[in-house]
Formats: sequence, structure tokens, C-alpha cells
Amino acid sequence: MVWSGAITRREFLRMVGGGAAAGTLSRSVWAAGQAVPAGIQLYTVGSDLEKDPAGTLQKLRQIGFVEVETAGFAKQTPAAFRALVQEAGLRAPSAHLMFGFEETDKLLEDGKTLGAEYVVSSILPPRKPDGGMQGVLHLLNTLTAADFHTMASMANEIGQKAKAAGMQYAYHNHNIEFRDLGGGETGYAILLRETDPALVQFEADTGWMRVGGADPVKLIEAHAARIAMLHVKDFKHLTKPVTELMAPDAPQPTEVGRGEVNVRAIVAAGRRAGVRHIFVEQEPPFTEMPAMEAAAVDYAALRPMLKG
Repeated sequence: MVWSGAITRREFLRMVGGGAAAGTLSRSVWAAGQAVPAGIQLYTVGSDLEKDPAGTLQKLRQIGFVEVETAGFAKQTPAAFRALVQEAGLRAPSAHLMFGFEETDKLLEDGKTLGAEYVVSSILPPRKPDGGMQGVLHLLNTLTAADFHTMASMANEIGQKAKAAGMQYAYHNHNIEFRDLGGGETGYAILLRETDPALVQFEADTGWMRVGGADPVKLIEAHAARIAMLHVKDFKHLTKPVTELMAPDAPQPTEVGRGEVNVRAIVAAGRRAGVRHIFVEQEPPFTEMPAMEAAAVDYAALRPMLKG
């Protein structure tokens, strides 16, 4: 399912926040507890990246990051962006792509050109919304069980095509998947249950899970075979579950270790589960320091958790 015209790529990336070829180790070979490379979701430094793609990537490597996950290509072609990632001494094993917004085959070709092992949907709209960005938000904040059944079917279809292209598809969550749809059922449970494990894995955005009222550690432990990657992020003022995107009572994003998300326990659970890629991601706005300084704080907090 593809639709376009309702929202620009830049608007999409701002709303949802959310290289070199990836290594060839299968997940089954990746030992639980083995050191994991420090990664960052490039949405965190998206403004810097658009202004100076090469310089921003080099600064991230200087901070210490080894892996990056893309969120668009900073107005570069996928091939040109891959070259910039390589020149900075980084790897890009995963790419967030606009599945559901653009042609699946084209997006998979972009992922292949980048050298990505994983191709990820940040969100996966079940149908075309009306009204641009506000229409997208309304759709996402009012998803029904039937919508999640549709999304599961779409994910399986994308996963099949990704597999044929030599890549693995993964679904990335926000908080909206954890709204009670009735009787304790959630969209995330539907997606886990109705997607084919051979075709669809999950990138657990553990910060958004926590915002939505879920326990990331328990989810990782219960579904270790399905969760291939983690996003770790922190929030302040987590006083109650919030399952609406851009809600007025949403908690405040902050640097890892400065909020109320137990990132250490989450990373430990991911490593026990054999997760191979862990990306820090910080949601804007950056109220206490510029994004690049925040990235350095995030790295300093995350890196000790990743050592073997």
C-alpha cells in the first residue's frame, strides 16, 4: 500500500522522530552478552546533518559512535550518503524508510544501495489520511484493531519483498501501539501475533514503550526472538502513560541518564536477548544544550552499558 502527497519527507521525520555494508553475522551467532557497538539514530542530529552531512557524521565518529541508523539521506542520494558514512569511519546497518508513503520497491533499492541489513518503518499507515500532517497524526492517534490487522498484513508483504532483496524488515514502534483497544488488547500485541517471524522483526523503541505504559524489559524478555534492535532514549516527568503522539501532556525528552527511564536495565535485557544493534535516539526539542552536545552526553551514558 503506497500513498503520497499528504505529508513531506521532512514533515514525516520531524513528526515521528523518529554506510557501509552491515556485517554478515547471523543473529544466532551473535552471543548474548557480547559487546554491542554504540549506535545513534540520525534523527537526533537531523538539523545538523542537513546543514553539513559530512562534518556531522565525522563529529559523531569523533564522539565515539560506531554505527548510525538513517532517517532520510540529508538531501543526498543513497549512494552519496553511503560514501559519506564510510568516509567518516561509520557503519549504517539499518535504515528508516518511508514504507507506506513511497513505493516499496524503490525504498528497498535505496536500502540496498546504502548497504543496510535492516530496513525499518518508523510508522506504517494502514490507509491514506486526509489533511497533511494533522491528518497523519489523527490517523495514528485513532488506530483501531482493524487497522493493526491491516498493518500486520502490510508488514508481512514488505518483509517478503525485503527478504527477496537480501534484507530484513523491522517494525519500529512509538507509544500509539500500546493504547488499550478493548479488553486489554494492544496494537503491538496484534503486530507480534499476526506477523510472520521469518519476515518481520521488531526494533523496540524502548523509550516510547515506557511512555506508552509498557515495560520494555518484560517485552524484550518475552519476545527476544522477534526483537532485533533497540532504540534507547530517556524522558522526564513520566507521571502517567501517554499513548497519543504529540500529546499536550507528553513527557519531556532528555539525555540518557537524566530522566526516569531505566536505560541500564533495558540495555542489559537487550544484550541478554542477543540484540545486535542498539541506537540511542533523543527526541527534540533540545532545551538544555544543542543536539550534538546532547549526542555526546548520550554516548557517555550508553557506552559503558555496551561493553562485554
